[in-house]
Amino acid sequence: MDVLHAPWRIDYILAPKRVAGPGEQSLFTQIAQSSDDVGNYVVARSKTCYAVLNTYPYNGGHLMVVPYRQTAGLETLADEELLDLMRLLRRCQAALNEVMKPHGFNIGINLGQVAGAGIVEHLHVHIVPRWTGDANFMPVIAGTSVVPQALAETAAKLRAALTHIA
Repeated sequence: MDVLHAPWRIDYILAPKRVAGPGEQSLFTQIAQSSDDVGNYVVARSKTCYAVLNTYPYNGGHLMVVPYRQTAGLETLADEELLDLMRLLRRCQAALNEVMKPHGFNIGINLGQVAGAGIVEHLHVHIVPRWTGDANFMPVIAGTSVVPQALAETAAKLRAALTHIA
């Protein structure tokens, strides 16, 4: 039997899930305000939002587009923020197409804890590249996915692609 390791997932699985209380900053707000884009796997920044690789991805290249402003839902985004979010999402999808050549995408938003939001207090849009046959036995039986490329390497390739994608 072959053994495949995805050690980065266990930290997320076992870690307590913290919701920012009133007046506290979410993890996404902390990343937004940080200048360490390489260490945080931020691949692009725009006027009102940024794109970041998911540290605990469902698939290689799993990105999230996040408004700088901490808000839990779409209804509280200003029109400018919503447009900027969609434009950055489109740029990221184009970069993922160029760099990773997926066969398709899952793009979505989980609003609220019961809908699967891991950081309920800060809206974020997931972009998950998909390939034919990528849903194998690992996620179904073992609750684990196998990501074939290091996050830092993926982030560097996406940053490079995003420099020429408008």
